[in-house]
Amino acid sequence: MTAHDVARALPGIEDLRDHCRGLAMLDAVLSPEWDARFYSFDAHWDDGEQLASMRDGMGGEYAIVFAAAGAYVRGFDHESLMSPWARMDVPTAWPGVLDDVPDVFHPYVTEPAFCDEEGVPTVTCCLWRRAGDLAWRTGAMAFPEEGDGDPDGANGLFELLVDRSPEAYATWASEYYERPVDVEAVRAVLAQRPLTPEIVAVLNSDVELADLIEDISEVGYPA
Repeated sequence: MTAHDVARALPGIEDLRDHCRGLAMLDAVLSPEWDARFYSFDAHWDDGEQLASMRDGMGGEYAIVFAAAGAYVRGFDHESLMSPWARMDVPTAWPGVLDDVPDVFHPYVTEPAFCDEEGVPTVTCCLWRRAGDLAWRTGAMAFPEEGDGDPDGANGLFELLVDRSPEAYATWASEYYERPVDVEAVRAVLAQRPLTPEIVAVLNSDVELADLIEDISEVGYPA
């Protein structure tokens, strides 16, 4: 699966935003330590902008900016042959990955948080959708012929954005956090139902609802 396949599988902007909120809230309940979380969501990232992000702790990450203009998705797999640092010449984004990004999203291409110290975008795959668009878009590019079946890293990076079922998250989280994760509690959070002490206790008996007040505010999760 490449960014082209992800573009066909993603839901609309608002549904994706809600799903990202749910992922971040679930991780906040399951992992009180922020640094150990995979998924996060900053509802107050910048004026009129929200940021969903993922860090796998092994060099893989994505960032999704939600703004009035639409949504911009940047993914980076450090092991991808499409990494700016995978070739021996001057580091630069793989041809076609960023070439077609609309002007309205260009500030995110050069956003310091999404680049290295030299200003090189840390990106192997990119998608975008302007407000009013009927579909997600990606650049036109030729993928490297060698390597595995995940040339731009999109398959691993966006797995839980493509399969948005509660079962998919519960299975992943059970493996990552090394404990059973209740699928019905996951279903409730992904559906944006208000958190209750009961839901929190089912997901993590070591955490209370009161412990999550700051996380709920940061994520912008429905009260």
